[in-house]
Amino acid sequence: MGYRVVVAGATGNVGREMLNILAEREFPIDELAVLASGRSQGDMVDFGETGKQYKVQNIEHFDPTGWDMALFAIGSEGSKLHAPRFAAAGCTVIDNASLYRMDPDVPLIVPEVNPEAIDGYTRRNIIANPNCSTAQMVVALKPLHDVARIKRVVVATYQSVSGAGKAGMDELFEQSRNIFVGDPATPSKFTKQIAFNVIPHIDSFLDDGSTKEEWKMVVETKKILDPRIKVTATCVRVPVFVGHSEAINIEFENEISAAQAKTILREAPGVMLIDKHEDGGYITPIECVGEYATFISRVREDSTVENGLSLWCVSDNLRKGAALNAVQIAELLGRRHLKKAA
Repeated sequence: MGYRVVVAGATGNVGREMLNILAEREFPIDELAVLASGRSQGDMVDFGETGKQYKVQNIEHFDPTGWDMALFAIGSEGSKLHAPRFAAAGCTVIDNASLYRMDPDVPLIVPEVNPEAIDGYTRRNIIANPNCSTAQMVVALKPLHDVARIKRVVVATYQSVSGAGKAGMDELFEQSRNIFVGDPATPSKFTKQIAFNVIPHIDSFLDDGSTKEEWKMVVETKKILDPRIKVTATCVRVPVFVGHSEAINIEFENEISAAQAKTILREAPGVMLIDKHEDGGYITPIECVGEYATFISRVREDSTVENGLSLWCVSDNLRKGAALNAVQIAELLGRRHLKKAA
């Protein structure tokens, strides 16, 4: 026996990836509804590579009564409008938007890191999916924190344009093409030219000079992993289509060597350690596309602080950073609470 599942935002990058992953992982579904705005009503979307197609329904007119769970990829404005309606009807919402992440009554879940926190979902019947850059980082940090206790994290991100949606991917493609043929590369989605460039600005600026993306990494890491950890982040958009990378520097309370860290990471859930001290002995974003794992490379000791390590972390942001984590939350919800599937 399976579940009655809704995917909302099914025509966007993350929504399509949710459908792909539900199919790949053979999630137990008795009935599936795919939703989007009225603009996409009547369009057909593929259910992974199963050969099945589903007609898109208008979320405005959809009645969630009797449905078990809804995976939302409709942005904060859409979630604000529809998540409470779905939740009140008894359909548990797994929301990819930032709206509910810091709500104390909404669990913020990365299943490899804090699965027990999902037990609080009944307060609002909503579960939040973290920011894409936070999700992969805490997967890398959790097993090390359990052993040596993390004091401080300094992270610089190299985030792909798919994190800004289809418009971001289109802009990188169009600007790159225009530059090659001598046409102007005028920015539209981004604040400056993204092709052959990097932009140290993701989301809006805050009063202290940081950006909202950087703030998310700080507060979400504290909520998911440990409120005592100090985090500072610099988030940068780079001309990569898919795959976020992070250079992470970690200061621990207790002694830990690079060799110990590698042994721990090699066995950690959701982690793939690829770390050879040779040309090409590390993972880059293009190699992580379509993969489930969070890849770790370049693990080394930092001699400038006591008990310090540095490492390189790469993951498919549309997967672990969004759609995969949402499906994993759905699987966790089923195992711990709904328990309908055989």
